Amino acid sequence: MASNAPKFPAHPYYPEKVEILGYLGNEWNTLELLSMFSGGCAVIFAVTYILVKRVRPNISTADLSTVLWFVLCGFIHLFFEGYYSYNFRRMGGMQDLFGQLWKEYSLSDSRYQTQNAFVLCMETITAVCWGPLSFIVASMIATDHPFRHPLQAVVSLGQLYGDVLYYATSMFDHYILNLSYSRPEAFYFWGYFVFMNSFWIIIPLKLLYDSIVKSGRAFAALDKMERALKANGNAKKAL
Repeated sequence: MASNAPKFPAHPYYPEKVEILGYLGNEWNTLELLSMFSGGCAVIFAVTYILVKRVRPNISTADLSTVLWFVLCGFIHLFFEGYYSYNFRRMGGMQDLFGQLWKEYSLSDSRYQTQNAFVLCMETITAVCWGPLSFIVASMIATDHPFRHPLQAVVSLGQLYGDVLYYATSMFDHYILNLSYSRPEAFYFWGYFVFMNSFWIIIPLKLLYDSIVKSGRAFAALDKMERALKANGNAKKAL
């Protein structure tokens, strides 16, 4: 008797029996995809550099680097991760550039091809919240806005929290449920899953630390000034 169960096409993802609806193999190879992604990042950096230098010619190297970081985050969060959130039901068959990039990355985490609830919610929050806010933080740094550090801390903490949960849920499934979403080749686990995501651990940690320290110094200076003004006022009253 013929089975009425839907048949899923063969795919390269792990676990090997995971079902991916409408899967189509990528038309571009790994080198081509990574080259196009790197080229896009280079264009974003170049345009941002030129614009920031026009707005604030004397910007420090540290601030310029931070602007470049947040602008890149804005594009990745809003457009690339937003693309996933919008197309999550049909990722297996997507053949445009972003679709093929996601299928390439998914070799290290097949949850992106299986409509996984956690990655969908995490990527949606990232796209909707941290994407636009990253652009706002970048503009605040470029214009030396006084609210730069509070918002920088909020966005950095959000990025850090999301990435920690991303790693934690994957590790839980791996060690507790014996489910591995990455192919066995070291390139996919260490290159994609660990290395590429580690940027959103290391850099937000540093930026969060910087914002906390500078905010603390600002409050300390304000308190010192208020005490000095109060003491000066009391001295005038005594006269």
